[in-house]
Amino acid sequence: MSATALIDDFGNLRNNLCKRRYELDTVYQILLALSFACLTGLFAQFRFYLPFSPVPVTGQTFAVLLAGITLGRWGGLSQAMYVGLGVIGVPWFTGMNSGVEYLMGPTGGYLIGFVLSATFLGYVSERYSLSRKPVGMLGLLMAGNFLLIYVPGLLYLHFYLGMTLSLWQLLLIGVVPFIAGDLVKITLATGASRLILPSRAKA
Repeated sequence: MSATALIDDFGNLRNNLCKRRYELDTVYQILLALSFACLTGLFAQFRFYLPFSPVPVTGQTFAVLLAGITLGRWGGLSQAMYVGLGVIGVPWFTGMNSGVEYLMGPTGGYLIGFVLSATFLGYVSERYSLSRKPVGMLGLLMAGNFLLIYVPGLLYLHFYLGMTLSLWQLLLIGVVPFIAGDLVKITLATGASRLILPSRAKA
């Protein structure tokens, strides 16, 4: 079998799997969303703290990006489930923590950003074919990560720390240490999107 035929077969398989995912009943869509909430909780445990920042380095954002591009409009639900179930007691926040007090801590804004980012990524990637091109997907993931996660994260962190820091100080503890790792996650998620998503969007 030629390489072209193998690529065509893979493309057809990918398209059929995505079509079936779109057509799943609501119950199965919710279960898929829950599975990505669990994945986010798992990646939250891969973390380490920097001595100058209350925000840990974790693998969560990779799970958030994958949820958005994989689940489409259900991606936001997966992260809402992650945050909501964590608040009511499921111990899957960073360090096996849970409870509303964690949401009120220094990373609370980033958790809200997870929901916003996955919702945005899911909506755009599901509806617009241009977003599925490598450059389009890269730009989409950059926006979802650096705008929709970091902006609410920094706003709440500034409030949490008593609004005593300058913008540059805030960036130094809330953004700069994480840029390199986030670029790696975005690159990996862009590559994964080529395997997960068909070239044409649903609408």
